Amino acid sequence: MAETKLKLEEKDSVVVRFAGDSGDGMQTVGELFSDTSALLGDAILTFPDFPSEIRAPLGSLPGVSGFQVHFGSKKVMTPGDKADALVVMNPAALKVNLRELEPKGLLIINTGTFTPGNLKKAHYESNPLDDPALEDEFRVIKVDINALTAAALADLPLKTALKSRSRNFFALGITYWVYSRPLDVTEDWIESKWREKLPLVADANLLALKTGYIVGENKDIDIPHYTVQRRALEDGTYRKITGNEATALGLIAASENSWRDLVLGSYPITPATPILETLAKHRNFNVKTVQAEDEIAAIGVAIGASFAGALGVTTTSGPGLCLKSEALGLAVITELPLVVVNVQRAGPSTGLPTKTEQADLLQALYGRNGESPVAVVAADSPADCFDTAIEASRIALKYRMPVVMLTDTYLANGSEPWKIPTVTELPDISVVPIKHGAEYVPYHRNPKTLARRLALPGRPGFEHRIGGLEKTEEGAVSYDGENHEKMCRLRAEKVAKMADSLPPAEVLGEKSGKVLVIGWGSTRGSITMAVEQLQAEGHAVSYTHLRYLNPLPKNIGELMKQYDHVVAPEMNLGQLSLVLRAKYLVDVKSISKVQGRAFLISELVEGIKKYL
Repeated sequence: MAETKLKLEEKDSVVVRFAGDSGDGMQTVGELFSDTSALLGDAILTFPDFPSEIRAPLGSLPGVSGFQVHFGSKKVMTPGDKADALVVMNPAALKVNLRELEPKGLLIINTGTFTPGNLKKAHYESNPLDDPALEDEFRVIKVDINALTAAALADLPLKTALKSRSRNFFALGITYWVYSRPLDVTEDWIESKWREKLPLVADANLLALKTGYIVGENKDIDIPHYTVQRRALEDGTYRKITGNEATALGLIAASENSWRDLVLGSYPITPATPILETLAKHRNFNVKTVQAEDEIAAIGVAIGASFAGALGVTTTSGPGLCLKSEALGLAVITELPLVVVNVQRAGPSTGLPTKTEQADLLQALYGRNGESPVAVVAADSPADCFDTAIEASRIALKYRMPVVMLTDTYLANGSEPWKIPTVTELPDISVVPIKHGAEYVPYHRNPKTLARRLALPGRPGFEHRIGGLEKTEEGAVSYDGENHEKMCRLRAEKVAKMADSLPPAEVLGEKSGKVLVIGWGSTRGSITMAVEQLQAEGHAVSYTHLRYLNPLPKNIGELMKQYDHVVAPEMNLGQLSLVLRAKYLVDVKSISKVQGRAFLISELVEGIKKYL
């Protein structure tokens, strides 16, 4: 037994999933495991999976919270299809998450919670730990975390309830042993969080963490021990970043590099609220945040800020974008720069507010009254939200138009390592202001971009009228039908002309062949891995990913015609497919998923194979 314990098995990459009740601290230990792996230089991608209820009944199936992290030395672009290791804290977590574990995967179970009452809440008729089939299918490690945590903390003068809350750190300690992770990062975090105000809580969590690690070392318990290869990193400074954090920092960078104050008008909504919270911490960068009373007021604040010369931004999710639609039309007709960040979630209505979806594409493209074109861009990874936020701001300022930036719950809450760029690497997106007001005509346009001339209000010589009524190019209110058509066409042409300056769609694989896969947004990781797997098997599959959704890259229509089949995987019921079919008259097939979860690589491999 001792020799087995000392033998280390090396792995290229690993997927670990923590699962328990929503009060068990699974998000905390998942984040800490990810932080430790990131600081070791591993490639990581995370997937927090928590319930919609603020506090579902203790031990119930709807109350299960999970956190999955994929880490290792090779390319990591998804949180992993299936977990190599699953840590479950109660029967409900086992029932909900067992399907997420690979056959023969490591299953660490807190046996102390498998009481008759908890089994009943999880709808188990008998104790699954007594079923031999469980150990036939998985490598099961049964540890009474409840009892061992209580014993470890017996001498601490803390209430029993507070001691029991350290169980998540006990489980984390075991997992650190299994995958040869150091404890110091987590120890430092515990010290900084609790030592000053709650020193006994700090002691309890530190002791639970170390005891869990020691249990892993125990030669009397056959807990496996692995090491994970180190990844070679480019020189630079790295940090772990979520999509929401990256969006916030990208907006700050855009503000700084456009020489404008950043004004955010926002109303709290899952899962976009962390952008507001992050920006509120950075007033030192001339960031002003307004938590408005509703979504309509929030976008009104942003439009007013843009009119006054700031970089106006509003953040929301799908239901909020619905409420903002009339005011978004106001930004269209006034031709003011505006960035609208829509962190998509599963709908309609409240839907699955903590789960992911890509079903707001048609709303972003067309969800307003009248001819109301806006630019639409989409981020494809948590770190890419930084670059996409800068690009959305650049377009808004250069072309004097609203830009909808699409992310989703998967990107917003997921995290990955991000190489922090130097200031000199960031693009200058400043717009040269009008220096004098002589003969200022608000709707005279740049002949190349069709962007209208902007002027700050309140300055002599720049007086003009603004509002939702149609104007002539001279800025006078006009009810003339021919003038209205002219202005509608100009606003549409301005968006279309953007395509002249956009990079062409790039292709992973051959530029003609059997199947072209087209994706957008957060599907990039899953599609890339699926296509590379099929290419390695010798299949004629190529892939292009779209950041720009309105306008589309100029070469996309001709590109699609070079393949026998075009396939668009989306976390909706085929919205991009509908757009491409209508615009280019190409029979684009749809691979759809609307389960609140991202695509598995295996799902896409099977879906694409149907057209080979």
